[in-house]
Amino acid sequence: MKIKEIRELGQEALVVKVRELSEEHFKLKFQHGIRPLENTAKLRQLRKEIARLQTALTAYTV
Repeated sequence: MKIKEIRELGQEALVVKVRELSEEHFKLKFQHGIRPLENTAKLRQLRKEIARLQTALTAYTV
């Protein structure tokens, strides 16, 4: 997602999206511990996406 698209989401949608991506990141991390992933770059992409969403979420709390 682009930052412009993220800013258009509401606070509740951001919270839900962060939760979904965090769960997906956890599952991929767990799978990677069991066997190697085909696309390990997905872990990094998810971390960055979560960080973008959390940064946008702080705008609502300030």
